Amino acid sequence: MTAEHDGNHTTRWGVLATGGIAATFTADLRRMDGAEVVAVASRSEASAKAFADRFDIPRAYGDWAGLVADPEVDVVYVATPHSAHRAASGLALEAGKAVLCEKAFTLNTREARELVALARERGLFLMEAMWMYCSPVIRRMTELIADGAIGEVRTVQADFGIPGPFGPEHRLRDPALGGGALLDLGVYPVSFAQLILGEPDRVQADALLSPEGVDLNTGILLGWESGATALLSCSVTARMASTATVTGTAGRIELPGHFFAPNSFVLHRAGRDPEQHTVESPLTGLQHEAAEVMRCLRAGETESPLVPLEGSLAVMRTLDAVRERVGVRYPVDDYPVDS
Repeated sequence: MTAEHDGNHTTRWGVLATGGIAATFTADLRRMDGAEVVAVASRSEASAKAFADRFDIPRAYGDWAGLVADPEVDVVYVATPHSAHRAASGLALEAGKAVLCEKAFTLNTREARELVALARERGLFLMEAMWMYCSPVIRRMTELIADGAIGEVRTVQADFGIPGPFGPEHRLRDPALGGGALLDLGVYPVSFAQLILGEPDRVQADALLSPEGVDLNTGILLGWESGATALLSCSVTARMASTATVTGTAGRIELPGHFFAPNSFVLHRAGRDPEQHTVESPLTGLQHEAAEVMRCLRAGETESPLVPLEGSLAVMRTLDAVRERVGVRYPVDDYPVDS
């Protein structure tokens, strides 16, 4: 299905799920030229209708099947908890829809490989909603690093933590729902490090586990054959600064709190005053990733060069390795984990 159906390049979105991130994304889409939210789905008809009324969406479905079968939908935004990403994205791809799937992409690498294979088999667009990769500030940072502004990268440091507390009934404590700090929060530091250095050659980790067996507080050390290292952490028990630093042989780049959605960064180089870099853009928040999806669809691309599928698979492999090291196993996993 083309996103150029009416001659003016309007992309028609279907939103699958009605939680907080779905609401944020929908609100951002409604402020964009060339984007139209035409349908929403939930497992609850009442929830779907309430969401549709809130955002003036024409059609509401009380099941996922109705949304993916809607001929007016060009692309499905999957905003379910990550435990349902494989099922929801797979259903949309099977129905011939392009898909933007929230992060973490899936619960494990096997599920991610299945989605990528399905999209490629069908010739359909698929992208992980790693909005950080689409940020013009992050893109400018990576350009400077590639141009040698800080020399050869030696270390990456990043953290992301929220204080909780989360009770035993919360999804973040449920292994079946992909609970723990790693997939909700740790995916950002890991994705940040791999954006700069690629997939690591070595993975070490340690964690505090909940009685249910999910990670509450996790430290990660990644290593590359180049000698570069990344020291990363995530937590659902402590409010971290959520900053990031990239240090090279000739300088460093510092990103402030909420490093994954920065407004600016500071470049430090020996013998020079600190340089603050900002990038002006008419887009905000999640609009950058939505714009990239729509650009790809209009260009007939089935994969984004900003958020490549091989990169999403590489991040999932690292997340799996971290869970193996710390002893976190989800019911869908097909590998043993040391206790």
